[in-house]
Amino acid sequence: MHFYSRFLGAASLALTLLAPCAALAEPTAIYLVRHGEKATIGKDPELTAQGQVRAQNIATILQNAGIAHIFSTPTTRTQQTAQPLAQRSSLEVQTYDPKAPKALVEKVKSLNGAVLVVGHSNTLPELVRLFGGNPGDEIADSEFDRLYQLITGPGGAVTTIRLTSPPATGG
Repeated sequence: MHFYSRFLGAASLALTLLAPCAALAEPTAIYLVRHGEKATIGKDPELTAQGQVRAQNIATILQNAGIAHIFSTPTTRTQQTAQPLAQRSSLEVQTYDPKAPKALVEKVKSLNGAVLVVGHSNTLPELVRLFGGNPGDEIADSEFDRLYQLITGPGGAVTTIRLTSPPATGG
């Protein structure tokens, strides 16, 4: 009987010590993408027809990636880029402030499941860095096809995989 009570006590202590570790959430993968091609006029331009097709292509690429959360800046073009995947996945697009990237990173790191973040050419590289990844070269103003996949491995090392979303047409 004494053995069982010591065993239960040790097991209870182990569970108490491990509980905080189990409570730590972490996304399985983080995907970051720039919005699709945008119109050239207006303060908050919408996606062009090509940008809308690219948004559909991104949704197709990520539809089986287990995306559990989608974040977008409040601009029309980023919201429109996120929307096709949100609809396919029955998820709500959560808005984040591109001027507060650290707040987004903290929020995402507290989540479980894969995450998609839609941003801008001038904000994505910093977000990739803050998540521990390597953004590579700058994103040109005319570049809309870069898609980052960040995977956190054992010990917290982040692997950055740079993918490409297909264009709307053969060009």
